[in-house]
Amino acid sequence: METPWFAKRPVKDIRPGDHSWLAYSGFEERDRVIGPFVREGLDTNEKVVYVTDAPAEHLPGLGPRHRVDVHAYSRTGQLRVISRRDACLDRRGGFEPARMLETIGQEVDAAFGEGFRAVRLTTDYSWLLSEPGGSDIAEMLGCEHRVGDAVSPSTMAMAICQIDRHACPHDELIALRDTHEVLVEVNPEFDDGILKIVRTFEPNGLRVEGELDAARHQVFAEKLAQVCLARRPVHLDFADLGFIDLGGLNLLAQQATGLPADEALVLDHLPADVENVIEMVGWHRLPGLERGRERAFTETEGIA
Repeated sequence: METPWFAKRPVKDIRPGDHSWLAYSGFEERDRVIGPFVREGLDTNEKVVYVTDAPAEHLPGLGPRHRVDVHAYSRTGQLRVISRRDACLDRRGGFEPARMLETIGQEVDAAFGEGFRAVRLTTDYSWLLSEPGGSDIAEMLGCEHRVGDAVSPSTMAMAICQIDRHACPHDELIALRDTHEVLVEVNPEFDDGILKIVRTFEPNGLRVEGELDAARHQVFAEKLAQVCLARRPVHLDFADLGFIDLGGLNLLAQQATGLPADEALVLDHLPADVENVIEMVGWHRLPGLERGRERAFTETEGIA
């Protein structure tokens, strides 16, 4: 199996020089990445540039619900919401990659003179691939390569390129993803250096990495209960789980047996040693536990 060449980072760790990729499955996932990306920039004297036709107060992380005064930030120039027409469209309304590059350069240059320590750039390209008269994949790839060439060597600029993963065929998503050096994801629900729990969205559930021992039973039980209440079915991705004790397995069994009769807790990418323990104690026969997907080829990283 090939090793992915790109880095995967939670949004809190995005830094200048990162040309990042977010293929989101729905608005919840998008908002939980882009919202923190925008708010952290506004909280730390960094300029935020969002290319979109949506009103500023409707953008992830902004508006009254988040107690962000978008008008105040806009007046100071720290928040720049730029329409597609002004940022990247030609006179006939077609996508013009060169103009997008020009917009990025202008905003980064201006930020230096305005005293901001960095620039956070983001836009959602889904409309280019899903609307009539949109761009073709070759034009998109060319644009993304050029954005990467502009952002990657920068000591000030960082970017998240968004796309709805359902907006184009899988092979095109793979090609677009591969023009980026960083895959960005939601911040962990929990991470103490030994156990990391990350929310997943397609499929709905949690990714559990590291070691699940007695000291971490409570936090795992809390996060598992929360995700089971929010939406079902629930998948647990155990691909990078190195250890789980019997108490942790008992928590899985307890949660599974509390589900409705026609639902199950799905265990994906079970390491062989974990699966052997489950079979040894007989919990695999419980109606609420179900074996899920095998480990997918690394080509799908950042896509599904």
